[in-house]
Amino acid sequence: MRPRGVPLLLVVLLGFWASVSSQTEATPAVATEDLNSTEAALVTFGPSQSTRPVGTPRAPGPTSGPRPTPVTDVAALCVCDLSPAQCDVNCCCDPDCSSVDFSVFSACSVPVVTGDNQFCSQKAAIYSLNFTANPPQRVFKLVDQINPSIFCIHTTNYKPALSFINPEVPDENSFDTLMRTADGFTLNAESDISFTTKLDVPSTAKYEYGVPLQTSDSFLRFPSSLTSSLCTDNNPAAFLVNQAVKCTRKINLEQCEETEALSMAFYSSPEIRRVPDSRTKVPITVQSVVIQSLNKTLTRREDTDVLQPALVNAGHFSLCMNVVLEVKYSLTYTDAGEVIKADLSLLLGTVSSVMVPLQQKFEIHFLQENTKPVPLSGNPGYVMGLPLAAGFQPHKGSGIIQITNRYGQLTILHSTTEQDCLALEGVRTPVLFGYAMQSGCKLRLTGALPCRLVAQKVESLLWGQGFPDYVASFGNSQTQDVLDWVPIHFITQSFNRKDSCQLPGALVIEVKWTKYGSLLNPQAKIVNVTANLISSSFPEASSGNERTILISTAVTFVDVSAPAEAGFRAPPAINARLPFNFFFPFV
Repeated sequence: MRPRGVPLLLVVLLGFWASVSSQTEATPAVATEDLNSTEAALVTFGPSQSTRPVGTPRAPGPTSGPRPTPVTDVAALCVCDLSPAQCDVNCCCDPDCSSVDFSVFSACSVPVVTGDNQFCSQKAAIYSLNFTANPPQRVFKLVDQINPSIFCIHTTNYKPALSFINPEVPDENSFDTLMRTADGFTLNAESDISFTTKLDVPSTAKYEYGVPLQTSDSFLRFPSSLTSSLCTDNNPAAFLVNQAVKCTRKINLEQCEETEALSMAFYSSPEIRRVPDSRTKVPITVQSVVIQSLNKTLTRREDTDVLQPALVNAGHFSLCMNVVLEVKYSLTYTDAGEVIKADLSLLLGTVSSVMVPLQQKFEIHFLQENTKPVPLSGNPGYVMGLPLAAGFQPHKGSGIIQITNRYGQLTILHSTTEQDCLALEGVRTPVLFGYAMQSGCKLRLTGALPCRLVAQKVESLLWGQGFPDYVASFGNSQTQDVLDWVPIHFITQSFNRKDSCQLPGALVIEVKWTKYGSLLNPQAKIVNVTANLISSSFPEASSGNERTILISTAVTFVDVSAPAEAGFRAPPAINARLPFNFFFPFV
């Protein structure tokens, strides 16, 4: 007996065959344009053009609802047409292009122009070039593009959603109505309790590098010059960003008492939040107040009370006292990103009318808790007897890496009375600036040791563990400033002999330095460092014989300063002319 579901299946298959037959009969019409034609032909694709997988719902037909009206006519849109009345290169939709232009095109820079891609079905303008034609032709097709995404707009059933609604502006007549619509602005008891509970929850926030320091009202202001040399007070101080700036401030001397930026309280009154959005605040403590007189004499005050600017009339002149000239912040932070201490040092002075506009200096430094400042070998120039700062550069473009022991950054062999190299392995002497040094030891060898193994051992004794690649030019050179570091030039010298063993015998380090800066206070600056490894030839020892070789290291400092020349200002040129009858009646 035949199953009852067969006739229904047969009807479905026949319908599918009829659909396929109709698809094969539909052929797209393509319009090709010559150089002077701008007409476009519509290409109608049947269902066969869709790559919709089986089971995916079709795009709705014309009877499924009103389609959104396209805002832009893609056939008339040319996004690459940038030059008016001129053909743009590889812009196939440019109406100004001629046959000569098409012949030099490589491809269409914008091959497809579409409208809103949120629609399930939309018009698309497709451009291409036919280089086989003579002259070359532009091929234009206008097709219905199907959006494969299931999240697309099929029909327009809510027209206000396609445009922005102008909000109603409250006035004296509609305010009460809008208040009732918004249910007012009161908070119930439950919301108050929840808000308080949220505040009591401990915050896990922390300051990160570059984040502005928050205060009770906004942020810690750090005046600086932005687009000009004038001071801008709205510049925030950033966490872990050390700064030192100078800027100029235009002031009215008669109104110096009302100018906040000249007052000491403007910089000492803010309270910094311990962490962002925290209720715990860290007050700014004034550590020192120095008064500068008109003749530049400095006097430190014993107390740190807040002083206000005061205008004083001295005869025909007006003076403003207790004006802030320099501000120095010193902030202490923890490794958890919390600010725990804020110190302030101020320089106050007396300003006269001849000092307007006023120049101010601002500094801010960050110190980590329970850490000691790194000792320097000079500031900025090297100090005699302090160790040379040296380090490595892991890869090109990175900063310099130094070991924590500054007396172990650049070292040589350590000499003792025993003169035994193996007993002194690992014991080194630091290279001190300005000190010419020489050290050495003896190494006993037997003939049973291979020459290559002995050479490696001697070389490791001379270089030590981790010989650096760079030496700091100044005693305070920062590791991130690679240009302030001098690369060490390595030179190897050897003397070859037949049937001999090449062994390193000496390491000579030459440091060239110069006097840099003013003649009154010159600073020592290293300009070149050379490490010369000298190898010598030793005859091959027979088995059982012992021999002793001497290994030495030397450091020399060479002053390459140019002869100092005192600089004087050029004498003024007197451009005076005598009257034409000055020598009358003699001439």
